[in-house]
Amino acid sequence: MNVTTPDGRTLHVHEGGDLDGFPVLMHHGSPSDGSLYAPHVVDARAHGIRLLGYDRPGYGGSSPAPGRNVAAAVRDVETILDALDIERCASWGISGGGPHVLACAALLPDRIAAAASLAAVAPYDADGLDWTEGMGEGNVAEFDATLAGREALVPFLEAEAAAMRGADAVEMQAVLASLLTPVDAAALTGELAEYFVSSTATALAPGIEGWLEDDFAFLAPWGFDPADVRAPLLLWHGAHDRFVPLAHGRWLADRIPGADVRLSDEDGHLTLEVRRIPEVHRWLLDRAGA
Repeated sequence: MNVTTPDGRTLHVHEGGDLDGFPVLMHHGSPSDGSLYAPHVVDARAHGIRLLGYDRPGYGGSSPAPGRNVAAAVRDVETILDALDIERCASWGISGGGPHVLACAALLPDRIAAAASLAAVAPYDADGLDWTEGMGEGNVAEFDATLAGREALVPFLEAEAAAMRGADAVEMQAVLASLLTPVDAAALTGELAEYFVSSTATALAPGIEGWLEDDFAFLAPWGFDPADVRAPLLLWHGAHDRFVPLAHGRWLADRIPGADVRLSDEDGHLTLEVRRIPEVHRWLLDRAGA
């Protein structure tokens, strides 16, 4: 379904699970769309969750919002909740969705009953953090281009998007090779690989604007302080993560008061999506009192 924002943009919303259940809003990674992974939908239905996702601006079916920062997600989430007559919900975000769920947990405390952030990047100006240390070469090159500005980043992302749009599961492994630790390479097979390929292709079908906006938003001031998160928060990060190294999770864990922190020696980046969402859903329902 589509929702129209007060400034006339379109937000494309995805819905599944138990449509009469407690609402849980998912923030997707980068580059991706807000479509729902089938095993997550099955788990949501089994646990009485109305699972929602939406395409961030510029991805898939959502209009671009040039110049958006991370905190701008808050107004879009409010628009979606208002359109669906949802007063309160829980929310989780993974990878590029992690900072956006933190923004909602900090700035929408009356509407976000509980939140979970998985494999999120920390702010670029994070004190004491070498931001790209431990990232795979592909991500280091991407953020070097981001720092160099639009003239460098546009051709970089255009080339990456061209390789991703038509890729099958095997070819996607090759595109992401520098980011895949052995546990993540093993995860990017079968049903997850099919979902990853489909979600990426749909996200990038209209162009790279969503991805471009995400990259600039991650490195610019976020518009809020992660220490201001007040909703009950679960933080989860894997030690075998070359997309977003564990140091980012540790930095956030050290600065968000009261967070339930899971720093996993077993997980990478993609394994969190495959293995951990059922537990995330149960945690959110428990903390939200649903």
